Amino acid sequence: MLLSLTNTPRDYAWGSTSFLAELEGRSPSGAPEAEVWFGDHPGDPADVEGDGTLDSITGGTLPYLLKLLAAAQPLSIQVHPTIAQAQQGWAAESGKALDDPTRNYRDDNHKPELIVALSETFQSLSGLRPVSDTLALLDALGDGAGVSALRAHLSGDADVLRDTISWLLSSAAQSEVDEIIAAVAAAAERAEAGEWNTAIQAIAGVARTYPGDPGVVVALLMNHVVLRRGEGLFLRAGLLHAYLEGLGVEIMAASDNVLRGGLTPKRIDVPELLSILDPVPAEVPVLRPVADGAVTSYPVPVADFALDRVTLTGEPVVRAVAGDTMVLATAGDVTVATASGAMRTVPVGTAAFVSADETELRLSGAGEAFIAAPGR
Repeated sequence: MLLSLTNTPRDYAWGSTSFLAELEGRSPSGAPEAEVWFGDHPGDPADVEGDGTLDSITGGTLPYLLKLLAAAQPLSIQVHPTIAQAQQGWAAESGKALDDPTRNYRDDNHKPELIVALSETFQSLSGLRPVSDTLALLDALGDGAGVSALRAHLSGDADVLRDTISWLLSSAAQSEVDEIIAAVAAAAERAEAGEWNTAIQAIAGVARTYPGDPGVVVALLMNHVVLRRGEGLFLRAGLLHAYLEGLGVEIMAASDNVLRGGLTPKRIDVPELLSILDPVPAEVPVLRPVADGAVTSYPVPVADFALDRVTLTGEPVVRAVAGDTMVLATAGDVTVATASGAMRTVPVGTAAFVSADETELRLSGAGEAFIAAPGR
């Protein structure tokens, strides 16, 4: 079975008014266009050609969710649970309606995810920076009362990063938060922070979008990562992260479980966030895979999904089908055909669905596409 998939962009406030329109070669709608979901998740299943949605075809069994993501402003600082944590949280909230605003868990699954940049740069906050490096960054912010208080919290001996985040997200820290944000703005104005200048400039931009938000200071504890086009980041369970700006292809386990830690008007459950946070500082490695001919793979340590990028230059690319598969076109002219004789042209910004009963798919044309499938 070969089907064409589309969906309506979700109009989250952080979405870009131009990125998706430029990708697809159409006029902007005038509204924020943040995400396009290609999957069978009940939150927004993809539309199938003719009529209906993908979940009516798959029965809601796809292990992954594929998206186009277009961020003009920072997303919330967030973390995702492990499977065990999601199952426990889902069970604990079994008495709450799915649309209950106090609910943390939308399903009982984990949500590891991979983002690959489509824009020339894609900015992210990913993982917690080693404390010694953050203390060095704070030297560029001066010695005001707020910065001194943050430095003192980071000099503790116990679970210092978890404790510091807990303090920052408490109402008791708001005066210090305001002073630190002012110090970030002043340091960005001076533009004399040496190796920390890029990170401080990025966080000052976050502060302009979310003035007074404690998440701005939480962002100071995180690694600032800039992806180039084609580079990726894998974000595991427990890893604090926030996308800042850019267009990308995102794939994740089929879940909508998000615990937030700032930069959002949505509910923040600080105790639950801290219970699933992995506070161990570490650099999140950028995936810079080398192409094998026309195909570039992005290896990830989970079984839920696999993602490959295919560059078409006129020669067909043939792939075996191992499970329900999607082909998302991101540039040029892309055509998908199956061994059973079905064929579809895939316009940029849309996807084709190839069911598991097909043996192979053939991509042709001159352009770029991403192939999503269950993990290998």
